[in-house]
Amino acid sequence: MNPVVSKNLFLVKEHIGLFKAANNYDIYDPQTGQVVMECREDRLGLITKLLRFTDWKRMTPFDVCIRALDGQQIVRVTRGTSLFLSKVTVFNERDQVIGGFSQKLFSIGGRFDVLDSGGQPVCTLKSKWTGWDFRFITGDSELAHVTKKWSGLGKEIFTSADNYVLGISDQVPPDSTVRQLILAAVMCVDMVLKE
Repeated sequence: MNPVVSKNLFLVKEHIGLFKAANNYDIYDPQTGQVVMECREDRLGLITKLLRFTDWKRMTPFDVCIRALDGQQIVRVTRGTSLFLSKVTVFNERDQVIGGFSQKLFSIGGRFDVLDSGGQPVCTLKSKWTGWDFRFITGDSELAHVTKKWSGLGKEIFTSADNYVLGISDQVPPDSTVRQLILAAVMCVDMVLKE
């Protein structure tokens, strides 16, 4: 696993675009202000691109890759076409399945289970319906917390760009695949729950 994933705090900035179909993000280390990872949706077909500009956007498939600056894959997140509930698969740097997400049918604000490679729940991502506040919970413990960082009125009105702050708890070991699953889930919050 790439050592950059062992950090506990990340700032995720969506690329600004007036007419953009692909989901692209830069992931920063907030302490240094340096980009440490890139998240790109390179494999986007023509039909999917066109549907991204319609009300069908939430149902379109995606294939998003998070890479270190040297180009090494950290995680890849995929979903096929989704009619009602999203079923997302997460792959590691060697394209082996390490888990996924299963969306809950009746949840206010959004909720999905983070699953390991055997389909067993690792934690649950819960949110408040009133805003951008997401928590990764297992039992009584919070493994991570995601909040939306407001990027200014101009950007919010004229673009669909969002910024997120991800804080991962010290109780998640630095070499745990749970860190990769949490990082992958943050990329899916916007595409699965908030689009």
